[in-house]
Amino acid sequence: MSDQPRPRASLRTAVVWEVLKEALDRQATSAGREALDVLDTGGGTGNFAVPAARLGHRVTVVDPSPNALFALERRAAEAGVADRVRGVQGDILGLFDVVERGGFDAVLCHGVLEYVDEPAEGVRNAVAALRPSGALSLLAAGLGGAVLARALAGHFTEARQALTDPAGRWGEGDPVPRRFTAEQLSELVSGAGLEVGAVHGVRVFADLVPGVLVDTEPGAVDALLKLEAAAAELPAFHSVATQLHVLGEKRP
Repeated sequence: MSDQPRPRASLRTAVVWEVLKEALDRQATSAGREALDVLDTGGGTGNFAVPAARLGHRVTVVDPSPNALFALERRAAEAGVADRVRGVQGDILGLFDVVERGGFDAVLCHGVLEYVDEPAEGVRNAVAALRPSGALSLLAAGLGGAVLARALAGHFTEARQALTDPAGRWGEGDPVPRRFTAEQLSELVSGAGLEVGAVHGVRVFADLVPGVLVDTEPGAVDALLKLEAAAAELPAFHSVATQLHVLGEKRP
């Protein structure tokens, strides 16, 4: 079952959703249960929480924004999964003020580490929320994708700034506080005690292709989706991806 948004928007989520869905299927088989307990930190309006609930899983979304949680509640109701989605106001650094330790089969940490003061602590909290054989889905902004995007836009000084800045920022106007390489994210995951299962580059091409081409060329969206999927696992493309996805697994 899929809950992908309209085709153009699916370019941003398709690769991660397929990896996540397979990981949830493996977790369910391993646990001998059809329904898992899933924690989505920073899950916002439910881009991944609602599709996971539609698969039959119980999802708790922790997010600091009341407006996002309100939209999540409405979206879950419209999808018919309100009984399987719970929204709680909080953040990953104060995670155990609102949820229990060791209570989840899978934890999603998507678009969170860029904005927290202590990314390593955030990952450790996410791991501490897992049961003995749980899985962590980690998605964060990629350094190389930002450098490439600034360079292709003709902002060469900003591209160099992002490349040399410890946080991967291209200047004062950069809306993203921090970016990562695949190696940095993998080290955060392994440093928190998980085995790195897979690394994927996300939006390798999607943010670089002119929108008019995708919107007007017949079959362009499907072809681009297939290209993204084919490139996602190849390490050569991780260094130019807009986002990076790391799957970590907790061994019993």
